Amino acid sequence: MSSITLRFLAEPSTVNFGGKVHGGTVMKWIDEAGYACATSWAKRYCVTVSVGTIRFQRPIMIGDLVEVQARLAYTGRTSMNISVEVRAGDMKTGHMEVITDCLVVFVAVDAAGQTIPVPTWQPETPGDIALAQHVKAYLDAARAMHPGA
Repeated sequence: MSSITLRFLAEPSTVNFGGKVHGGTVMKWIDEAGYACATSWAKRYCVTVSVGTIRFQRPIMIGDLVEVQARLAYTGRTSMNISVEVRAGDMKTGHMEVITDCLVVFVAVDAAGQTIPVPTWQPETPGDIALAQHVKAYLDAARAMHPGA
């Protein structure tokens, strides 16, 4: 499976003193959706290596329907780059807004915690191809800025 969407309601137990869902809670949801996507793809236990920039566009309110969509964007030899988008909105209107998005990198590991190769993902739709090209360009630029990293 190359994508997964988790859906749930924002509950009172997830809010901060300002009455909005904790940013840390949203980051946990991002990691959980990314993990589910990576593990489903690799068919192995996976761990988070890095999470890209997260910038919140608006708060999530109690009672909002929240969707966290994780989809494979690019695979390396042992890494999986997962694009995650968080949307939220009022179920009565059906209007959902993007809250944040980011790129999360996972690797599959063996019983000793060593990274192992993952299956290569080949994008097929125009949207998936564009996303993969964007991620590859980002990775190439990051490698050029930090040679040997």
